[in-house]
Amino acid sequence: MSLRLGPRSLIRAPILRYASRHRAAFSCSMATTTARVGVVQMTSTNDLDANYSTCSRLVKEASAAGVKLLCFPENFSFVSAKEGESRKIAEPLDGPIMQRYCSLARESNMWLSLGGFQEKGPDEVHLCNTHVLIDDSGKIRNKYQKIHLFDVDVPGNMVYKESNFTAAGDKIVVEDSPIGRLGLTVCYDLRFPELYQLLRFQHQAQVFLVPSAFTKVTGEAHWEILLRARAIETQCYVIAAAQAGRHNEKRESYGDSLVIDPWGTIIARLPDRLSTGIAVADIDLSRIDSVRTRMPISEHRKFSSCWKSSCI
Repeated sequence: MSLRLGPRSLIRAPILRYASRHRAAFSCSMATTTARVGVVQMTSTNDLDANYSTCSRLVKEASAAGVKLLCFPENFSFVSAKEGESRKIAEPLDGPIMQRYCSLARESNMWLSLGGFQEKGPDEVHLCNTHVLIDDSGKIRNKYQKIHLFDVDVPGNMVYKESNFTAAGDKIVVEDSPIGRLGLTVCYDLRFPELYQLLRFQHQAQVFLVPSAFTKVTGEAHWEILLRARAIETQCYVIAAAQAGRHNEKRESYGDSLVIDPWGTIIARLPDRLSTGIAVADIDLSRIDSVRTRMPISEHRKFSSCWKSSCI
């Protein structure tokens, strides 16, 4: 399910009314109490075939471990080495690149979280940074286009201007799955807690997917603490797949793929934050219920109602 945002703010009355009217339509009947997930850590390059080969191998490893949902990082299929490369390879979701991954999901009988993918954009200049969710039959169940674009001057590093070649999304996306109700996000979204608050409190998300490619500098400073904060303040599981290591001469990612429980405890990570591989964890929906029952923040929160200003 996807909900369109207004032009200036995530928190707008039309969205909140829509969520309220449709709350009964959300159902977690698909989910069992416990399901196994895998989170990928990899170093993608500008070689589409080599990246697919790595992804295919990791899917086989995950299948052998009993994984039901495998989560890949941002730019899993392609990381550009030169300006303009990403736009050149961008395709619609029914193109051969994504359909190859749909076949992989179907053949492995596994749900795949793939994002962000370089989806063909609204014009020749811009692509969409799209998080694609594929079910175990190979069907694309939903997609989320990254809302917050990385236009940042990283201290001691370099200047990034994602908006130069990427069109921002305007929809919040949740989707029911065998492991619970999933809230779809991408990388830089992590720094905007209001998005996760909406996903949790207005749309009943239970598990956040955060495929990312944090820079080395920002990852060292903020990666783990931001992920744990999102888990704690929403009482949701967080699955954060990360790009790791040096992709080319100009680009390096922090790595450290994580799975975090609703209490903020890290329950899965690779022993080496730069290696390629998967970490596996069991998502237990009863753990969510336990945390939320003992600390019912959904009943205690005040900011969903109007507050009077203290200004005179």
